[in-house]
Amino acid sequence: MEAGAKSEAKEDEEGSSAMPGGGGGKVYHERQRLQFCLLHALNNLMQEKESFIRAELDGIAENLVRSDPNKDQWTPLSLIFKPHHNVFTGNYDVNVLITALEARKKKVVWHDHRKGASSIDLDAEALVGLMINVPVRRLRGLCTGRHWVAIRSINGTWFNLDSDFAAPKEFQDKEKLIAFLDSILSEGGELMIVLQDE
Repeated sequence: MEAGAKSEAKEDEEGSSAMPGGGGGKVYHERQRLQFCLLHALNNLMQEKESFIRAELDGIAENLVRSDPNKDQWTPLSLIFKPHHNVFTGNYDVNVLITALEARKKKVVWHDHRKGASSIDLDAEALVGLMINVPVRRLRGLCTGRHWVAIRSINGTWFNLDSDFAAPKEFQDKEKLIAFLDSILSEGGELMIVLQDE
């Protein structure tokens, strides 16, 4: 979808929408709520409402905490700002992403940022999609953090399924996608390749 293009997405009361996608299929898209961008990005990647739910991601984060070998170094604030998520707002880390996707028989491969995005085989049969983690600045730079975004091909068309967007944004072609990914990598973003595990 071009930057100024009209969206045909229809949003429900919970902030998710479906819009016509490449090849006539529907594109599922969840909108951002609090710091649950990983939850929304996973559902956008899987193209299914509630493929993952907050309770499941919280459970994964808690299991990771129980097995954390550095628990003895925690401070009282660690009870709220846990190593793998924030109890109130979400803000899940990469360990939750990897564990959640492995539970769905997916494999996550961290892309070497020294290699360009053109080194990714976007036509690989096992490729499910891409997950990017980008630095963000909010409140005029007073608050910094990171944001999860799903990128996926749906019926042969690549989409940026960023939950901060009102609707998915279509890439015109693979070259535009590669240029976008290279810009993300050059700005300190991380890129993970999600593959179907065999």
